[in-house]
Amino acid sequence: MSHIVTVQDAVTAFADFMEPKAAELDAIEREMPVILADVELLDAHIVTLDRTPTELDARRIRRARRRALAARVALLNRTADASLPGGAA
Repeated sequence: MSHIVTVQDAVTAFADFMEPKAAELDAIEREMPVILADVELLDAHIVTLDRTPTELDARRIRRARRRALAARVALLNRTADASLPGGAA
């Protein structure tokens, strides 16, 4: 007679050491504005998939693209400021 192991047991058997570490969670938190801006840009593109983009759609995409770029620049500036010793620019 063979025993049946549930999928849940097999999946959660290694769950303790697979949790994200504090440094990984901090990195995600720092990148969250970029992630949200990218989601907004993706949403703007998804709206136009099944139709011809209107002028309003084009403005929404441009605005979302600018926000995504600004979020990336802000993240890079924060990263660069944190990595410079002594606060020198």
